[in-house]
Amino acid sequence: MNIEYIKVGDYLLPNLAIENQNYGEINEYGYLRLNYIKEHKKGLYQTLLMKNELTNHLLSVSKDCEERLKTLMDNYIKNDGKLSEKSKANNQIEWVKLMNNYKNTAEEIILRELIYV
Repeated sequence: MNIEYIKVGDYLLPNLAIENQNYGEINEYGYLRLNYIKEHKKGLYQTLLMKNELTNHLLSVSKDCEERLKTLMDNYIKNDGKLSEKSKANNQIEWVKLMNNYKNTAEEIILRELIYV
């Protein structure tokens, strides 16, 4: 990698330009990861930014989190006998409570394992 320098007074400063990055396909988990590394992992953030790999990292985290959420939810639904279409029709409130509980649990796991590391 060839870095150009600009003389400012008595100092040579690197001429670093950040390419315009497209955050179009990044979901909420990617933005949570971005915020976390900006605030708590400044070295990692700067490294990813300078290597122009920040977008790829955030897209990867977004994809991994979505896959993990789907896997966890599928496992919760498969292992719980109360979440059938019959029970959904009979007692919708109970079915929604269970689904919300499972989704919140899965999101907590994702945040601890993939976002805040």
